[in-house]
Order: sequence, then C-alpha cells, then structure tokens
Amino acid sequence: MTAEAAARGDPGLPPRRPRLAFLVLGVILAAGLGAGLFLSRGSTGPAVPAVGDPAPGFSLAALGGRGTVGVPADGGGNGRPAVLVFFATWCPPCRREIPALARFYRDQPARARVPIIGIDGMDPAPAALAFVRASGVSFPVGLDSAYSVTEGRYALTAEPDAVFITADGTIARIVHGPITPAQLRADERGLSR
Repeated sequence: MTAEAAARGDPGLPPRRPRLAFLVLGVILAAGLGAGLFLSRGSTGPAVPAVGDPAPGFSLAALGGRGTVGVPADGGGNGRPAVLVFFATWCPPCRREIPALARFYRDQPARARVPIIGIDGMDPAPAALAFVRASGVSFPVGLDSAYSVTEGRYALTAEPDAVFITADGTIARIVHGPITPAQLRADERGLSR
C-alpha cells in the first residue's frame, strides 16, 4: 500500500463501481421507452377509417384521361351514396370480381344505380386501361399508382376491397375480399335507407 493510499484510508482495492445501480437504471429507462413506444403506436399516424366515420376525401386522375374521380374533400357524398371498389389487374380475385360488377352496373337503370367509383392500385396506366376496357367497366376508375388513397387514406392493404358510403359521406360498410353482384345490390339498398 502506498503512503498516499494509506493517508486516504484506501486499502489498495480498485475503486468500487455502482454496477447494480446502473443496471437497474438502464432496465427502468428501457422499460419506460418501450412502454412509451407501445402506447403511442398508431396515435401518431393517420387514423384508420372505420364504419361510422366520415369517408376520407380524395381526387385521382381518371383512367383514360377523362378528368378526375373521387370523394369530396369533406368526405361528403354530394347528397348521393357511393361505392368505392379497390382492385388491381394483377389480383386474381379482382380479375373475377370486376367483370361481374361491371355487368351488374351496366344492367341497372341509370336512375336506380348507386355510383361506383373504381380505384386501381399499383398498375401501369396502359395495363389498367386494357383491363377495365376488357372487363366492360362503364363506371369511373381512378388510377392510384402511388397507393396514396388505397393505403394512405383508407389503410387498405389487399385487393379487392369495397367501401360503401352513405349520402351524407359516412362509411356504412367495408368489405375485404371480393363481392358478388348480389352482395353489392343488398349493400346498395342499405345505403338508400
């Protein structure tokens, strides 16, 4: 033992580090950070639209260059109900669903039909236009090539999907997966009430 260590009362042992205190503090901080991230998850991003919520507004370029299609920015239905049909040409269920819906839409009298707005996601415009024409689609279709409406506004991650909107712009029903003309007819009647 050196004279200096003896004068300080140090027996020559290495200085003691408070390891347990640092470990406990680290665990507490990590748990707090994890809880904060978990509890804030989803609250910082856009809300996921649900039945009873206003339909998020959007405007997309119409396929084929005929203006724009969409829902007004205030989410209202302009006093008329509407059905949004989300699809893509590379989606096998969509390739079966869209021609049947197009036939159903064409066969209804114009005054009796609920407007359908098609949203084609992630397709190149030529492929989308060829599919829509071959399927006999006569309702307006918007091209959502950046998924800004499909995923961004409506938080939909798989096609096909359908969103039924009442005349006041409220989401009445969201259907994940293909729908048949009979299902479309039943849900349209629910919008008119």
